[in-house]
Amino acid sequence: MSEHHKINYLEIPTTDLPRVKEFFSAVFAWRFTDYGPEYCSIDNASIDGGFYLSDTVATVQKSSVLVVLYSEDLSATSQKIVEHGGSIIKPVFSFPGGHRFHFSDPNGGEYAVWKKA
Repeated sequence: MSEHHKINYLEIPTTDLPRVKEFFSAVFAWRFTDYGPEYCSIDNASIDGGFYLSDTVATVQKSSVLVVLYSEDLSATSQKIVEHGGSIIKPVFSFPGGHRFHFSDPNGGEYAVWKKA
């Protein structure tokens, strides 16, 4: 498949790089490559991307793009999120084709996790 005009990379704001790396490493087993004190790439999250140091974080309330992750077990994933300092901000709900919930990382950035019906 051609890469021409495909989404290739996502950059996500965070207020605390070490904390966000620790959280996503513990919960989702992501790895990171540091590029100085204000940027790191995400090495194994299916799509390429990175976190950059910012004064703000992405949330739906601020009309930010929502990064949606997939899980085979929503309950286990939500439990791990909470165990590692994240918060469930929208409990599991149904939508055509599946179920999902929204969570925030320890810095307040918003994400969603879904599972097929």
